[in-house]
Amino acid sequence: MIKTQFITDFDLHLFSEGSHYRLYDKLGAHLTEENGKAGTNFAVWAPSASKVSITGDFNEWNAETTPMQPVQSSGIWSTFVPGVTEGDNYKFHITPSNGMAQSDRCDPYGFAAEMRPKTASIVYDLSKYKWKDQDWMENRHKRNTIEAPISIYEMHLGSWMRGENNTWLTYKDLADKLTAYLVKMGYTHVEFLPIAEHPLDSSWGYQTTGYFAPTARFGSPDDFMFLIDTLHQHNIGVLIDWVPAHFPRDGHALGMFDGTHLYEHADPRQGEHKEWGTYVFNYGRYEVEDFLTSNALFWFDKYHIDGLRVDAVASMIYLDYARPAGEWLPNKYGGRENLEAVNFLKKLNERIYANYPDTMTMAEESTAWPQVSRPTYLGGLGFGLKWDMGWMHDTLQFMSLEPIHRKFHHNQLTFRGLYAFSENFVLPLSHDEVVYGKRSLLDKMPGDVWQKFANLRLLLGHMFTTPAKKLLFMGGDFGQWNEWNHDQSLDWHLLDWPLHRGIQKLVSDLNHLYQKESALYELDCSPAGFEWVDCQDIEQTVLSFLRVNKKRDEHILVVCNFTPVVRNNYMIGVPEGGYWEELLNSDSTVYGGSGVGNYGGVESNPIPAHGRKYMLTLTLPPLGILIMKAKKH
Repeated sequence: MIKTQFITDFDLHLFSEGSHYRLYDKLGAHLTEENGKAGTNFAVWAPSASKVSITGDFNEWNAETTPMQPVQSSGIWSTFVPGVTEGDNYKFHITPSNGMAQSDRCDPYGFAAEMRPKTASIVYDLSKYKWKDQDWMENRHKRNTIEAPISIYEMHLGSWMRGENNTWLTYKDLADKLTAYLVKMGYTHVEFLPIAEHPLDSSWGYQTTGYFAPTARFGSPDDFMFLIDTLHQHNIGVLIDWVPAHFPRDGHALGMFDGTHLYEHADPRQGEHKEWGTYVFNYGRYEVEDFLTSNALFWFDKYHIDGLRVDAVASMIYLDYARPAGEWLPNKYGGRENLEAVNFLKKLNERIYANYPDTMTMAEESTAWPQVSRPTYLGGLGFGLKWDMGWMHDTLQFMSLEPIHRKFHHNQLTFRGLYAFSENFVLPLSHDEVVYGKRSLLDKMPGDVWQKFANLRLLLGHMFTTPAKKLLFMGGDFGQWNEWNHDQSLDWHLLDWPLHRGIQKLVSDLNHLYQKESALYELDCSPAGFEWVDCQDIEQTVLSFLRVNKKRDEHILVVCNFTPVVRNNYMIGVPEGGYWEELLNSDSTVYGGSGVGNYGGVESNPIPAHGRKYMLTLTLPPLGILIMKAKKH
């Protein structure tokens, strides 16, 4: 007999219309008691199966021992198995009704999974962990808004740091080591590359097979909770990279789950990403929408995460993404927009923000699709933030040029001003830019060794002062020479060298300055917080601008010299008189620079310049950035 509290008629109604947002409470494996016997209730959606059974440790993996029963005509199969307890491995044995081969599948809603290359799901009780992050949870609304300083450390758990014999650190190992590092460096948030279970290390988690299970590579679900809990107790927000755009073809996972294209489109012109070798979710199917929405909310519900970075949004919203003519199907209006995916993303963001208004969603969207980070009631997709891929590509291309050529590409620095506030942007210097022959951030920089480090310091300073939230991939904050390699640790031994320690100190100082000075973050996403001083000094390749706080009573002056030439007696117009203090000079000797600067600050002159009442006469350091502020009396 099927227990009514697991799958009710109301559950089936919500499931069929795509509005069951906690489906993980019903499907999967749930420890319970029936008729006085402890055991586990199993349920799975397989509408085209003629027979489904449970196999596992408890029945010696015999597909004939533990059959499941259909729940009305819903396509769901369910059964209670007495004696099955936490830690037991299991799979669903599915016999398709269309004559396709039988298969053993891991649980799409499984809370834990075996360590690869094994593929079984594991019965797990997520309710036993005792959280200690109440202070964070009660106050995180102050830390996750666009008016708060948000500086994100993007990282891959398996290659941040390794143990002896190149072994992985566990979630618990990382809790202490990673938290201490993030606090020291002044980051406000950490973003993990996908942590859901995946079979292939080299996919970095982007080919997910266990959407509800944190990868077993680093420990148990409780251990992952402990990592997040520890970070929260030290005021570090946690974001996870989430992959609803596609899934792999592995035979134990979602593809052709019940012998049919259940989660994916049947037509390969809609259902396959050939360049990735993966399937595309069928966003127009209500039950698939339930699956993905439930999964997104699951990480907030059970793991207290603070936000999702949604991967490859462009591949979801364009039907012709990476597809030549003739290999994609237009929508019902003849267009290239994936209307079902757009509708799904809008509903997803509405659900997340309705349940968790103190969190954030972030889109990796690489096109000019309008209003990605605007509310759905205004016609937007409803994300809180969007990666500014244009800034990333333009800036990195500009910085890779020899300084003598930069004046001919000045527009790559200033073009962003035309769209900077059209979205709520994050400036990403991400993992994608330091792999596949693109070289590390440091190695992209031109010149000799000293100039490479000076250019990297300038790039980082420019990012931290440009209006938008910040994201930096691990290794960039101490000048990793080599490209990122997921099979080994970052090169922490480089910190034995002063120039690398200088980069690290600079990033730490930039993070702390960013959080201290409200003018650098309050209006990150508003044109009211930014003013050009001079964006047209092309010949000298110098940029200068002001950042302003909400009260408009504090101004931060930023001056960037993108050449190795010291600019003496450089005149800059400023809105306030008095003494302007150097808050940060990237050419300071403490960062490995040459020490050129203004002896801590300069006195303004009551001479109009650049349309402002006062003027500063500065010495601009080579390949350096100055951050200055009028000292209040």
